[in-house]
Amino acid sequence: MSQPDIPVVDFADLHSPRADRQQRASEALNRGFGHFGLVFIRNHGIDAADLESFYDSFLEFTDRPQAEKEKVSMHEIWFQRGWTPPNTERAVVSGGQPDFKECYFAAPEPLDDTARLQYPQIYAENVWPDDAETFKERYLGIGHQLHEIGLSLLRGSARALGLEPYRFEASVWGGPHVTRSLRYLPLQDAQIDANVLWGEEHTDFNLLTLLPGGRFLAPEGGYTAKPDEVSGLYLRTRPTDEHPRGQMLQGKPPAGCIVAQVGQQLEILTGGTYLATPHVIKAPATPGFSRVSMAHFVHLHAQQLLFPLDRFQSPETVSAYSPPVLAGTYGTKTLVDIGLAPPEALSQLGYRHYDRLGGMRAEEDA
Repeated sequence: MSQPDIPVVDFADLHSPRADRQQRASEALNRGFGHFGLVFIRNHGIDAADLESFYDSFLEFTDRPQAEKEKVSMHEIWFQRGWTPPNTERAVVSGGQPDFKECYFAAPEPLDDTARLQYPQIYAENVWPDDAETFKERYLGIGHQLHEIGLSLLRGSARALGLEPYRFEASVWGGPHVTRSLRYLPLQDAQIDANVLWGEEHTDFNLLTLLPGGRFLAPEGGYTAKPDEVSGLYLRTRPTDEHPRGQMLQGKPPAGCIVAQVGQQLEILTGGTYLATPHVIKAPATPGFSRVSMAHFVHLHAQQLLFPLDRFQSPETVSAYSPPVLAGTYGTKTLVDIGLAPPEALSQLGYRHYDRLGGMRAEEDA
């Protein structure tokens, strides 16, 4: 049985003054984000040669000695900038199994100065390796392009849902948006059937994720076609009576398209009308192949409230998505869950004036 078609949104339709083209985009967004949790985007403006050129510069960095990469491995800011070593991030659902990949994080957009004081780790300044100007320039350039695409999709989503046009877009201004480059490591023969994960099934905790498309690398080096039918992105659709656990589908986009994917923040705001899609990155069943990819994560501003918007509130959605929580609090808790932030980071989320009182009493005792 063939898999159902994931909708394709023509980026030009989002900007068209014609009502029929806007309606076509709205229908694709509501169906794609509502059932699949993602859509494919065509005519997006990301140049494939520019993307591949960025991957070249990223691979140059990942091929550097371990000691050099560790200079930009920022555990003190929970790896939210710079290099994340392999087996650092872990999957929540699979009981802590680490992901077999290395990553690099950078923020391509301006950061809110007040939020930087409140959430210094997720609003941290970028860090860059030595002698990597090309890497930096290409990274920030594509990250910014992806962010602009995300803003357009949020505007289109608001229109599709009957909200004021800038309802979502206004809530992300100054947010902790981050672009992540990833290198999935090659598996050896003994690891093929050993449940070593490139990325366990999960949902993204941000608002919207943009995926411009990865590249596989052959064991002898150089980009190559997908090595088998097993590997790549898979997603789980919304449950139905026919498929109570959802359907697992391959998320391979049509030629020239990129992927836009719903995160938990957008699901919460829409009361589940849009689905934060569970997805998994499956490694090849053939040893020796690796993969590079990129993802841009659009976030709500840390001070935005995560709770269904008024038009999506019902007894069911209020119960499902309570209690209301700040986006910054939600993000911090998630980073603890996946092993990037230490458990003591949760102490930042509570009432901390007890520490002040303790200090005052200590002064008195002295």
